[in-house]
Amino acid sequence: MAEPGDKDKALARQARQVAVVIVATLVLWLGAQYAGAALGLTPRVVLLFDFLALAGFLWAIIVTYQIWRKRRDNEG
Repeated sequence: MAEPGDKDKALARQARQVAVVIVATLVLWLGAQYAGAALGLTPRVVLLFDFLALAGFLWAIIVTYQIWRKRRDNEG
């Protein structure tokens, strides 16, 4: 069986990073929603957490697309 190359290892590392960001964003966003309700934060502050979570998920989507493109280019 062939040993994975440096490009494959870099893509795998980048994919793991995306997975960590997705999980961390979700956990932090859920925590912020809970804290917002428990502490009685204003809707503006809670909306800020929503936008930060959206930014994290958007970053993850963009990087996932880049990984997909790089893998596709490596195969062909």
